[in-house]
Amino acid sequence: MFEKLEPINSRYEELEKLLTDPKVISDTARYREYAKERAGYLEVVKNYRDYKKTKEELQKLEELLEKESQDRDFITLVRDEIREFKDKEKNLERQLEELLTEKEPDEGKNVIVEVRPGTGGEEASLFTGDLFRMYSKYAQKQGWKIDVMNSHPTGIGGFKEIIFSLEGKDVFKKMRYESGIHRVQRVPVTEAQGRIHTSAATVAVLPEVQEVELKIDQKDLKIDVYRSSGPGGQSVNTTDSAVRITHLPTGMVVTCQDERSQLKNKAKALKILRARLLDRLKEEQRARISRERKLQMGSGDRSGRIRTYNFPDRRVTDHRIGFTLHKLDRVLEGELDELITALITADKK
Repeated sequence: MFEKLEPINSRYEELEKLLTDPKVISDTARYREYAKERAGYLEVVKNYRDYKKTKEELQKLEELLEKESQDRDFITLVRDEIREFKDKEKNLERQLEELLTEKEPDEGKNVIVEVRPGTGGEEASLFTGDLFRMYSKYAQKQGWKIDVMNSHPTGIGGFKEIIFSLEGKDVFKKMRYESGIHRVQRVPVTEAQGRIHTSAATVAVLPEVQEVELKIDQKDLKIDVYRSSGPGGQSVNTTDSAVRITHLPTGMVVTCQDERSQLKNKAKALKILRARLLDRLKEEQRARISRERKLQMGSGDRSGRIRTYNFPDRRVTDHRIGFTLHKLDRVLEGELDELITALITADKK
């Protein structure tokens, strides 16, 4: 553990110097990135320095005991202090372990969430809308900022696709476990005979990528503009404000039409594209590093069913950890803390 801490401390000191460099100060994007990186190390460095100071004090006290002294009261006092410092040392070691095991490469980042209907037709698109509402309510409870980046609503209140960003404290830490297939079991509003149907929606949670982290060559982009449309194909705007960006090397296509400004739609589309490209690179890297290793959770793999929302039993089950709650209505109102805490705890173990 301590082999990891010294390089972190050195990097923190390096970042402090960089943030006083006039060249960095004049470059807003670099300054913001370095400041964010330093903030991410702050608690670890503070605890590590406190730990080192505690070790030094312990050493001094133990050296005092080795010296000859006839003062028994003084010896008793020193031994009491040694016990206190040893307790402090153990507590700091435990805190440092927790801080290092919690640390993820994307910890502290905001996220882009993409929700799309899977199997189940119109019912799946309605469930997509339910999931979006659930995450919106959860974001509100957490004090996060939510921004819809692109959406394709259906005529009956669902979505063919909805993409939104979440910004705030611990966003990635809490939302990273939502990636995967979410399944719903209920009687659809379109079902006349009252039979229970099973539908699904897919959720992808991508850490937001800053431009300084992933440079995209403009020559690799094909940008088209067109008029945005609403449900049923009717024209929403009279100007060409909608944007479609194609990344030529990968064939990846991103569209954005929710803003009335073409520039804003382009900026949002580029943000989504960066997140998707980096996600693909990380998936390829993970596959190369360990094709055989199967992580129970946290791998970012969205190919498997992760959770079932069963309406007849008012039950929500997370299949990765076998965790069940019989409070479906509260979960859909954004009360996800119990589920997410259980997932974080299981991942730590």
